[in-house]
Amino acid sequence: MAMTMIERILARKAGIPEVHAGDMVTVDVDMTVLIDLQFATMWIQPLKINDPDKVAIVMDHAVPAPTIKDAAGGPKARKFATDFGIHRFYDVGRHGICHQVIAENGLARPGEVLACTDSHTCAGGAYNTAARGLGPAEVYSILCTGSTWFQVSPTIRYEFTGSLPAGVSGKDVFLYLADQYGDAANVNLEYGGPGLASIPLNDRRTIATQGAEVSADFSTFAYDDVLAEHFHELGISGYEPTHADPEAAYSAVRAIDLSRLVPYVARPGTVSRNGKPVNDIEPRKIDQAFIGSCANGQLDDLRIAADVLRGRQVAPGVRLIVTPASQQVYRDAMRLGYLQDIADAGAVVTNATCGACFGYHMGVVGPGEVCLTSSTRNFTGRMGSTEAEIYMASPATVAASAVAGHITDAREAVTR
Repeated sequence: MAMTMIERILARKAGIPEVHAGDMVTVDVDMTVLIDLQFATMWIQPLKINDPDKVAIVMDHAVPAPTIKDAAGGPKARKFATDFGIHRFYDVGRHGICHQVIAENGLARPGEVLACTDSHTCAGGAYNTAARGLGPAEVYSILCTGSTWFQVSPTIRYEFTGSLPAGVSGKDVFLYLADQYGDAANVNLEYGGPGLASIPLNDRRTIATQGAEVSADFSTFAYDDVLAEHFHELGISGYEPTHADPEAAYSAVRAIDLSRLVPYVARPGTVSRNGKPVNDIEPRKIDQAFIGSCANGQLDDLRIAADVLRGRQVAPGVRLIVTPASQQVYRDAMRLGYLQDIADAGAVVTNATCGACFGYHMGVVGPGEVCLTSSTRNFTGRMGSTEAEIYMASPATVAASAVAGHITDAREAVTR
């Protein structure tokens, strides 16, 4: 009966003693999250939903509405929330990227199942949650029935040892793993080990979020004291943490010594087997630098950017765009002075939304331009023109490179 973390969560939510790779299971879903794009593109209001207390609505991708089509979705979302008494409605003013709002409000809880239409829903795995992005039709079905089905995939275990060095972040961890091991399609990723304690929660969120870029099904972290403190601060209790059994069967166990890692950069096109340590990357001149997204628009990311930028200036010819992941992050960063430091350096601070990450508004890149981003994806055309090049790196690397005018190592930049 030994099971991995995901197997144990799915077995519990299916009400059966055990599940293993290859099994088909129907599970209860604890939280279903709807986003603004669903209301703007393919919304028909249902006649009945399963449980309004297990539903949240987040206005996130296109906020405030940049097009008439997006604007038309807002009233549909508000009507739905009112008609069904959905109190977890994060409208404009309480908005943000859904995965950040999920984290801030404790909607992804240990041992539970969370579904949302966005592909980066795996971000919730940082909280010991079985969180996964599903298609709009399936999420609509969950909204009405309260359940969904999965085929259980094999699991790869990352066993962390050592401690993260100064100047190395969760983004660097992910880019290293993606470069070394490539895609993980139809596989679950599980993270744990004694080195996990050295990885802050914001960095765990980054790693979990980016599981989508290697095509993982679930991307889930072990429960530990860091998570216990997080939920205590949110005033949330009554959840059931899930642990992997020592005898659990994995398709692979990969030992990662965190102390040996360095800042990494992914080259344009993909993150899989396409990265290099920052000092091995050509010092490519950049036109735009972007810090934001569900992966790296967190408060700690803005703190890191502010620390790098304080007292410095963005290089001529470079546009540095910084987008907080939520209205709460925006307010906290403003109160703490991070936004002042960032703006004083010549960066543009935008409203909290997905924005430039998915090439929709507030920072689309043009033909022939080079962008260095801390967001989630670097495939051709992701942030605008198909003739642009997108490199991916940590917020520290992006901020330091914006000052230098080319891709550079932030560890060297901040010591000069």
